[in-house]
Amino acid sequence: MSRLYYLEEHRRRIAPTFFDRRELNLLLSLYSRRVMNGEWRDYAIDQKDGMAMFSVFRHSHDRPLYSITKKPARGSREVEYAVFCGRERLARAKSLSEALAVFQERLKLVT
Repeated sequence: MSRLYYLEEHRRRIAPTFFDRRELNLLLSLYSRRVMNGEWRDYAIDQKDGMAMFSVFRHSHDRPLYSITKKPARGSREVEYAVFCGRERLARAKSLSEALAVFQERLKLVT
């Protein structure tokens, strides 16, 4: 005799991951500074498979220039932040401010 299986019972349940208010404040303040400089023009916030993603664009119809992700670290309750440029990972950190240090402007010599 055949047995009935419910897919819902066998799927791995992944808790949704979101950016909290403090994280969004950090991301949007960085975004607004870059918009003032004319570097970035648009952003998107996505949520996929237990991961939250903040992507910035130079033009609305382009691929993301940078993507900042937040996802749970494997085997623990902590989260991990990563900054990507395309498929290349530029930074990975336990806190968002450490990951966003990639975007700090370097001093330039003025003569």
